[in-house]
Amino acid sequence: MLMAQKIESDKLFIKDVFSKWYRIPEYQRPYVWGSDQVTELLDDVFQARNSNPDAQYFLGSMVLKKSSKAGGNTKYEEYDLLDGQQRVTTLFLLTAVVRDITSNTTRMKVSAEAVYQMENPDDNIPERIRIVFDIRDKVKAFVDQYVKDHGSTNQIQSLQELRDKANEDISIRNMSNTILTIREYFENKSVDDFFPFLRSNVLMIYVAAEELEDAFHLFTVMNNRGIKLRNSDILKAENLAKVVDESKRTAFAKKWEQIEEYHGEDFDNFLSQLRTILVKQKAGYNLLREFQDNIYAPKEYDRNTKTYYSKVPLLEKGEATFQFISKYQTHYQELFENDHFDLTSSYEFFNHIKLMEAGFEADLWIAPLLNYYDRYKKANLIDFTKALEHKFASDWLTGLTPTLRIENMNAIIQKIDESIDPTDVLHSNELKIDQEELKSVLKGEIYGRRAAKYILLKLDLLYLGYNTPFKLPTTVSIEHILPQNPDANSRWLADFTERDRGEWLNRLGNLVLISRRKNSAQSNRDYTDKKEKYFVKNIELFSNSVRIYQSYPTWTIEDLRDNHTRVLNKLLTAFGIPAPSTAIHN
Repeated sequence: MLMAQKIESDKLFIKDVFSKWYRIPEYQRPYVWGSDQVTELLDDVFQARNSNPDAQYFLGSMVLKKSSKAGGNTKYEEYDLLDGQQRVTTLFLLTAVVRDITSNTTRMKVSAEAVYQMENPDDNIPERIRIVFDIRDKVKAFVDQYVKDHGSTNQIQSLQELRDKANEDISIRNMSNTILTIREYFENKSVDDFFPFLRSNVLMIYVAAEELEDAFHLFTVMNNRGIKLRNSDILKAENLAKVVDESKRTAFAKKWEQIEEYHGEDFDNFLSQLRTILVKQKAGYNLLREFQDNIYAPKEYDRNTKTYYSKVPLLEKGEATFQFISKYQTHYQELFENDHFDLTSSYEFFNHIKLMEAGFEADLWIAPLLNYYDRYKKANLIDFTKALEHKFASDWLTGLTPTLRIENMNAIIQKIDESIDPTDVLHSNELKIDQEELKSVLKGEIYGRRAAKYILLKLDLLYLGYNTPFKLPTTVSIEHILPQNPDANSRWLADFTERDRGEWLNRLGNLVLISRRKNSAQSNRDYTDKKEKYFVKNIELFSNSVRIYQSYPTWTIEDLRDNHTRVLNKLLTAFGIPAPSTAIHN
């Protein structure tokens, strides 16, 4: 890519780094360094100094966007810190701590000036802090109170409280921790040995551009310093570079941050779901390259000419991308946060969503659901959600490969895009299941299958109904009623032959959910004992488990077969598969 403007590049010793003025833009990530990174930086500098006190030590790089600012009657250069924020912020906090713990008056003065410029009306010099933190107003206030002024990092108790406050802003928690970590570090080490070497021998390399797009391009190229950037960080930066209007850019940056905080560690995964909605193909690369190659600049191969030609972008960079992501975030929250969702007076939709979230091992179904809601909103939404659940479950239970399962979900998205109305989607081949194969699976052994938990949760929901919300305990385990290893003198061996145990032990009719981890000693008790001393308190949240222990005073082979028929027929009916009315045997 050609750079439109002059690019500055040079090496700076730390004393020169802190002769410039910086801003952490509103679209930047929070300050996330922890004690390990801070201590590692301090150790590295100390070791470099001890190895060779006259040598230069390279600490890292910065990518900057340069702009001119006015202060008093003078102009000065301010740099948006696009890359290197974590390291430079740490050095900034370190300098403030040194200012407050040193007894050397010269060092105290030098450190103070590296943190904060006091107002000097005689020389028309305004008050100015070295780094302006625009990432949060609360962070600005924190820096004013705990960093800016001489002695402000000495507020140990307040800093400890901020560090330990769970609902505090993440940047404030981490900055508090960094200050405390640095202060503790120098309780046993000499600032006199460390700080002169840091200022005069440690250096950073910087590159700076005046044009935002050029600066962001540098940012994406040099993102391997400090905290490793996620794909979503680079994606945000590249799209913000395309937003010319500053107020819009700020608004989009804040909205992005809100969405990122909402999803936490699953944010890249959310973006991958949106990628799937657009591309409708299995991902072949990482998230960033998928957006670059398959969304922003898609190409198609011409077999005749053996060349690639450009296609129309599926989405434009900049405002269009932010609006697209924001729209689907709204969809996501409406679908996954509302109990009743204004569809009916019941919890039917809510309960199915909870079943899919808790029961499925993969979230491939979320993209089709989001896409359907974007197209048809609440029209036939419950019917579509049920059909989607059954299709995903059937593909999983009948042993389709992950690739085929992904292709089937993508085919549903494609069908939604091409459909005329909701009925067209619901009656489509893309949602059809292999009834005979699924029936065979449900008739056979369930325990030990990865989908066993889902099957039993679905069964539980079928007995629960939709008048109450489907809420699960923290721990959910699968328990055999007829135990796997009955005691030699137990009633189990009298009521079940060895052949019965081999045939029925792991089948649907002999399995229930409990709200605790399995206890082998309790599990092997005889049925009556087991009910009274093990199951009563551990099954109260599971409708099917409660039903069994209320309906069956004994547990013989006839009881097991009867229950198996009941639960199997209930499941088959839910999946739209004709169910026989008599007991089902192999």
